Amino acid sequence: MTAKIPDSPAARRFFGRRKGHRLRAHQAELIETLLPRLALDLRQPAAEPLTALFPVPVTEVRLEIGFGGGEHLIAEAGRNPHIGFLGCEPFVNGMAKALAAIEAQGSGNVRLHLGDAVPVLSWLPPASLAGVDLLYPDPWPKRRHWKRRLIQDDTVAAMARVLRPEGLFRFASDSADYAAWTLLRFLRAPDFAWTPERADDWRKPWPDFLDTRYHRKAAREGRAPTYLVFRRR
Repeated sequence: MTAKIPDSPAARRFFGRRKGHRLRAHQAELIETLLPRLALDLRQPAAEPLTALFPVPVTEVRLEIGFGGGEHLIAEAGRNPHIGFLGCEPFVNGMAKALAAIEAQGSGNVRLHLGDAVPVLSWLPPASLAGVDLLYPDPWPKRRHWKRRLIQDDTVAAMARVLRPEGLFRFASDSADYAAWTLLRFLRAPDFAWTPERADDWRKPWPDFLDTRYHRKAAREGRAPTYLVFRRR
């Protein structure tokens, strides 16, 4: 099975390393020193098994796409030391915050990619992930920007390829439109099953959901989040 996503709007979504405010001196140093030690090398074939990527023993690997400042990613890595975590983030400032947290926590079970997630999905071996998280992604609300949304039919297929059977894709958003968009594309994907057990499950976070700043901001501003979990068949 090929590991490449065919040429498509999703495959052309990468717009380069985006940067906001000026990095502090130590943040810039971490980008130059710590990131190269943790960065995935997409020029080389992925390790098989994927757990060999990590210098500590792990039993499975999960991926978080667009981790922002790393609040959720680093907390998950800290409370699950037996799991390896991959994180993708295109914003340099967010990466710098995550690196500072990794340095402070001494996390050995995290590997990172500064850039778009699509090349990582192409690089990963089939059925190599136990889970994928996409939490509060940019909703790109204007119609002309919808092609920039990560969730497209081809990226759903790419996630199906890299998730093992029974692996989970978890999605949270305070954009009702993007949530509906995501639900439609996963419901029509034959490799995934939606997992609600009650009618209002989509309004409730999954049991181990971490209360991030994005979640708190949505609550403060009166936006009700949607939580979707899909299982790889």
